[in-house]
Amino acid sequence: MHWRTRILHAQAAQSNDFHALATPVYRGSTVAFERVADIADDWRQKDGAYSYGLYGSPTVLELGARIAEMEGAYHSFIVPSGQAAISLVYLALCKAGDHGLVPISAYGPNRALAADLLKGFGVEVDLYDPGIGAGIANLIRPNTRLIWTESPGSATMEVQDIPAIVAAAKARDVLMALDNTYAAGVLFDAFAHGVDISIQALTKYVGGHSDLLLGSISVANSALYERIGTVRSQLGLSVSPDEASLALRGLQTLGMRLERLERSTLEIATWLSTRPEIAAVFHPALPSCPGHELWKRDFTGSASVFSILFSDDIPTEQVTSFVDALRLFQKGWSWGGTTALAMVYPEFKRSDADYSGRLVRLNVGLEEPTDLIADLERALTT
Repeated sequence: MHWRTRILHAQAAQSNDFHALATPVYRGSTVAFERVADIADDWRQKDGAYSYGLYGSPTVLELGARIAEMEGAYHSFIVPSGQAAISLVYLALCKAGDHGLVPISAYGPNRALAADLLKGFGVEVDLYDPGIGAGIANLIRPNTRLIWTESPGSATMEVQDIPAIVAAAKARDVLMALDNTYAAGVLFDAFAHGVDISIQALTKYVGGHSDLLLGSISVANSALYERIGTVRSQLGLSVSPDEASLALRGLQTLGMRLERLERSTLEIATWLSTRPEIAAVFHPALPSCPGHELWKRDFTGSASVFSILFSDDIPTEQVTSFVDALRLFQKGWSWGGTTALAMVYPEFKRSDADYSGRLVRLNVGLEEPTDLIADLERALTT
């Protein structure tokens, strides 16, 4: 053979007996088959043969298997982001004429998707009070197909009574999904509490280093595996094996990081609760936070993200100046990484309160908590 052909069809190969602690990164779109009879074109690679890279390489499927094992799920799909996970759940479970429910405290893009794209598709999604508990039964219609929960909420940390909502949903044969990102899939046991679908933004705690975008959808049974998997394949929601590899690496230190982050965050939140400038600290592990009793009943730990509400006599400009004065806390979205973050909400309203310009969300990183407290104290007194 000509050398140009030989380099494409090389016979040299290394042994497959090299067993490393790290999962190899398998890059590839095309899967090569030995015989025509072996050729498959099926996304169901949970127990079958590989068919095409779009449905997942061994690296991606290994990540999904580990997330499923961690959460106690039937199966976990890996998708490009947390928002992709939310979108896929909606599109797989709702059709024109269906009705859904989402808490007003949910991640903003979830609510935006419901109000815009889904509305255009003929799916009606209503907002509900996250503290409604069993009262959600009064909002369920004959055409309600999906109830979203997110506990704690993204900014004001409302803790939902998941068991009560699950009971109401199951009584009417309505599926229930939980955004379980705050708990990293481990601090709250979604499937033990009867949830049907648990999603995570793996970007946050599983990735852990602010350097990847991934999401997961964990399902409770084979029926949901079929519904979610079919639509995922039709939408072509593929992910990079390189990012999956980073997430697999993040899993190795997840337990240690969560333990450290919880300890540091509680120290900082407790200190902030003593400051005269702060009207409220929204951290569910603090007894003063609404929903604390539910958190204590259902969760095994707390995370790195919480919010502070400045007193109403402090002008918006001063709150903005406080955030700008922070040196260790970087200004930016997201959370769950190694670096402390701060974000002010210029517009933020709830049905019973207007927190605009006074609410600041903090993410505690792996810095020493004494240094972060010093940074906050200096910014408060600047």
